[in-house]
Amino acid sequence: MNVITRRSFLSQTARLGLSTALATLTDIPFVLQRALAEGSIGLTGPDGRVKKLLFIFLRGANDGLNTVVPFGDDAYAAPNRQTILIGKDPAQPFDTKGPALFPVSGQTTGTFDYANGLPLGNGFAALHPALKFLAPVYNAGNLALVHRVGYPKQSRSHFDSQNYWETGAPNNNLVSDGILYRAMVESGLANSLPLTGVSIASSLPLILRGSNAAMTNLSDPTRYNLLAVPNTPPGNLKADAALAAANRARFADKRDRELLTLQYQNLASTLDIFAQMDFSETGNTFVDDENTDGDQPYYLFPTTNAKNGGYARNSDTGKYVVPPAAYGHFQNLKAASLVLNKTSAIVAGVSIDGWDTHGNQGGANGAQAGLLRRVAWSIYAARKYFTKYADKCKWDDLVIVTLSEFGRTTVENSNGGTDHAEASVMFVAGGGVKGFQADPLGGMKRSGVFNCGGDSDPIPWQTGANGTMFQATGRYLKRNTDYRSVLGKLIRDHLGATQPQLNRIIPGYADPTESLLTRGPQTRDQTVVIGEPDLV
Repeated sequence: MNVITRRSFLSQTARLGLSTALATLTDIPFVLQRALAEGSIGLTGPDGRVKKLLFIFLRGANDGLNTVVPFGDDAYAAPNRQTILIGKDPAQPFDTKGPALFPVSGQTTGTFDYANGLPLGNGFAALHPALKFLAPVYNAGNLALVHRVGYPKQSRSHFDSQNYWETGAPNNNLVSDGILYRAMVESGLANSLPLTGVSIASSLPLILRGSNAAMTNLSDPTRYNLLAVPNTPPGNLKADAALAAANRARFADKRDRELLTLQYQNLASTLDIFAQMDFSETGNTFVDDENTDGDQPYYLFPTTNAKNGGYARNSDTGKYVVPPAAYGHFQNLKAASLVLNKTSAIVAGVSIDGWDTHGNQGGANGAQAGLLRRVAWSIYAARKYFTKYADKCKWDDLVIVTLSEFGRTTVENSNGGTDHAEASVMFVAGGGVKGFQADPLGGMKRSGVFNCGGDSDPIPWQTGANGTMFQATGRYLKRNTDYRSVLGKLIRDHLGATQPQLNRIIPGYADPTESLLTRGPQTRDQTVVIGEPDLV
């Protein structure tokens, strides 16, 4: 017998209401959407440019406590973290105010020989040493490190939690379309631009998935063609003819007719667009504009040993900037960067898998360190690429944001790893990000660290055995920021959504009990959050 309680009835009713609200996004005919759309998502600004977004999903759940390390909390120590602890360098006191430490290695020293945390100059926090290439981005004021991020009633299921991050509807399995898909629909441009949202992945991620507009996924941009038709003039004529013939087929006159037509139009248009872009290894000629790390100008997208840091000079594997296993990711990142820089696409994204570090996580070196190197170099390289090689997207036009479904346990497990927990870290980077700012004397006027600065935080980090690192269910790092507030801030104040649009893209904004806009308790579990961080 299925017994429906009043509480379950109200919960299901609320979820159905949310689903209905999201469904209204698709009620407007495609031909009218841009004319009726609010805001400026995807529109050219006064400077003649379009604001864009690159997302990187860290799938598997990143350990935030070993990413932005709370050195100022004496609970960050053995025995809580015995084998994975990031050490302090006594010669580099973490409580000195100023820029982040960037240990330059030069030509003769291994790129990651410095094995201690890199103080971030706020008197409390440090970077994992594998993130050293974030330090120049941070010191330029182009990086925000947002700690203690999560959502109410945290699920510790990878599948469910990734879905919630991508749909923007925590604990609601009835919502089946993504946050950035809804943003693209709200732009009103999905009917007129061949590219709005693009992912470079094995399949289209949920964050860009929906049933009433066609987003684009490239599993291998070097092989993007129709039924293996080669990219030659005769081959392209054959592909165009096949698409034209298919688009003349008679479909039932139903609500999906426009979508089917649009899909054929987009496929034809994107085939032409991508045929003109060089995604090949030969075209991977993008290099730094200075002697990287005191060595020589490095390739921005390392996809071979010869292009991986300073390795090519003397075949020294210690000069790799990323693990060789990361070449596939940087092929994808290069493609995503080209798409944003050369086309009308507003959003592009990639994923880095492998963050489920239950065993052998490692400390300064090891599994997590190798993954963090990918993240740091991705952001460093993107900053240089969209500065030196900018075409339709400059660094000031771009925001990069990372997502990861939850954090990991404060206490290391018996396998030298960490298990599923709650809050973690988001990286937000871009030319318009409000990050670190030095004062005239070389100290710190403004920090780029959010929520890991001790007493300077809106909701201070409490130290010790009963402090912030243990306050979620008495065991885990407690959140003080909802991930939806981070994404919402970027969608509205960077991409250009209006507040009413944002209320539809992330419906929690329309519910004051969620406290996504301003500080307050989230009524589902009574945790107080800061609302939106001042990121852009």
